[in-house]
Amino acid sequence: MQLIKPDVNIDFIGKRKLGFILSIVLILVSIGSLIVHKGPNYGIDFAGGTIVQIQFDSVVTIEKIRQGLANIGLEKSSVQNFGKSQDNEYLIRTSQENAGKQGMSQAITEALSQSTGQEPVIRRVEYVGPQVGEDLRKKALLAIFYSLLFITIYISARFEDKLFISGITAGSLMVAVYFLSLANVSMPFLIACALIISLVLFWFLELKYAMGAIVALIHDVMITVGIFSILDLEFSLPIIAALLTIIGYSLNDTIIVFDRIRENIKGMDAAEIHPGIFNKSINETLSRTVLTSLTTLIVLFALYFLGGEIINNFTFAMIIGVLIGTYSSIFVASPMVLAATKR
Repeated sequence: MQLIKPDVNIDFIGKRKLGFILSIVLILVSIGSLIVHKGPNYGIDFAGGTIVQIQFDSVVTIEKIRQGLANIGLEKSSVQNFGKSQDNEYLIRTSQENAGKQGMSQAITEALSQSTGQEPVIRRVEYVGPQVGEDLRKKALLAIFYSLLFITIYISARFEDKLFISGITAGSLMVAVYFLSLANVSMPFLIACALIISLVLFWFLELKYAMGAIVALIHDVMITVGIFSILDLEFSLPIIAALLTIIGYSLNDTIIVFDRIRENIKGMDAAEIHPGIFNKSINETLSRTVLTSLTTLIVLFALYFLGGEIINNFTFAMIIGVLIGTYSSIFVASPMVLAATKR
């Protein structure tokens, strides 16, 4: 099956400046949203506290639920609808540690029975301590950071035969980040600095393919997280799993394009390499890229609309990641390799 003719010649590289502008705007908006919201909307996995999922036989108002919670000292809890409206399910989130205990669960049931006139069914109770949530945040950031650096080693070994240089560079950064994290340095600040240093080193060490891949992956992760922040969606452990999956998907797409670029410039001097070769490489792999993205999106949309409320955020993150990852392989990764090559 071929949706795109083999002789197609779309000038992607000629529009790389527009692509860069769009990417910079999206990243700035994402960072701005994170600053305004003071970080992502952390779920219970990262923020700590208790979440209680309840269900009623018929419709009740959120105000009555809050009134019942206030009667037992949980007035600062957040209450929201969960799932379909006809299910009459609600999520109660509170930072109080004792809300998840058996006695408190019984107290919630009795209080809501009095305030709503219906006895709720407690479907789920989850509790995460604040220290556990903080540790999970650190480990999640480290997981993303380490995965990016391991990817640079792989890309450098496969495309540039610079396994030793990239291995030493990535290994040194990993060790430095690990020991600095033990010294209670702010993890987001630490990893942001480490990534910036990584990009500078890759530029001067001429690890052009690794740098192009890492820039594209950072681009994908930041925009996905930014969209979650803009929409005020919950950021939980499944979203970290989605981000790591997005990194793998985007990298796979980028490698296909890189492989064709390497074949087309093989044996050429830097002076002979021109944007047309990169454009030709992207067009030659365009059919495969579009087909892979479309088939993946069909599955993701099916999961989003039919998979239920529990996996909606995970699936939404994957949909955004596939779209952004496909875009970055064409308008971010390849132009970055061209810029490094011409340098």
